[in-house]
Amino acid sequence: MVPQLFLFKDDGGGMSPDDIRMCMSLGYSQKNSNTTIGQYGNGFKTSVMRLGADVIVFTRQPNNKGFVTQSAGLLSYTFLIKTGHEDIVVPMVDFKLRLDGTELSANLRTNMDDWISNLGTILRWSPFSSEHELLKQFDDIGKHGTKVVVYNLWLNNDENLELDFDTDERDIQLRVGTEEKSKQPKLNALLVKEHISNQYQISLRVYSSILYLHMPENFRIILRGKTVQHHSIAVDLKHTQYIAYKPQIGSGKDSNVKDVTVITTIGFTKEAPFVNVHGFNVYHKNRLIMPFWKVFHDNSSRGWGVVGVMEANFMEPAHDVHDVFSCTLHSCARITRYVRSIGD
Repeated sequence: MVPQLFLFKDDGGGMSPDDIRMCMSLGYSQKNSNTTIGQYGNGFKTSVMRLGADVIVFTRQPNNKGFVTQSAGLLSYTFLIKTGHEDIVVPMVDFKLRLDGTELSANLRTNMDDWISNLGTILRWSPFSSEHELLKQFDDIGKHGTKVVVYNLWLNNDENLELDFDTDERDIQLRVGTEEKSKQPKLNALLVKEHISNQYQISLRVYSSILYLHMPENFRIILRGKTVQHHSIAVDLKHTQYIAYKPQIGSGKDSNVKDVTVITTIGFTKEAPFVNVHGFNVYHKNRLIMPFWKVFHDNSSRGWGVVGVMEANFMEPAHDVHDVFSCTLHSCARITRYVRSIGD
């Protein structure tokens, strides 16, 4: 049976009642450090709503007062549309209990009437129709962590789920509908190729394997019961070179010019010249932002088979990640042409 919801969870520190409200409020973020990503407060909301119409978040966090707080918040497109809300309303309820799991009670921010109203909205518009069933969702979180449940998943033009849970029981893939197949047979043929530059576009497991430049210590991703093995794109390359790149940063009249050198890994794919794969994999703060970013047109012979890996921590985040890295595009192209000329 095809799942009708998408669940993912972590065993991190969890969120306090204040934290979950920041997380589920559009455009709010306290991340202003140059060591983090996610500074504009929209990534979580826009990404989960791309998967489905509705999402409910459960989180649990111990505090320093001998209690554990646990919260549930609902961001529901279905609720907003069917109730005619013009503003985005995100009902939330908080609970507190002792560290030993006893004395569960409502954790009020305003009054009991508001708490009951929010609970009623969540039970009405979420997959969990009773308070008991809602509280059961915290059981597998442990002492701290967060669980996200996306439901009412989007359908494609063929009225099938956009996400394919059936082709590979250890993976979640994007489904290609019959309309896309008939209109774009060449694209479909490209997607079914085995190369990682194509597979990451349809396979969550493949994409997750290259999501981090270096897998963080004591961290792993488990997808449908099986650990995702980290994959280094740079290891796949042959005739590898390490090229020092000095980006021009802060060159404006009133800017502070930064002297930065970035070591870029670049080489040929091991399948070259038989596979037309090329592009830069741009990471930012260890996270993949632009996979196989093409610096030449597909019909161009320049850069054929050349792949690069760069960690562009010198860039400041912006609302549009394409704008964030637009100034690196021409530099990537120059490096690609240089390596291509050596290969020739």
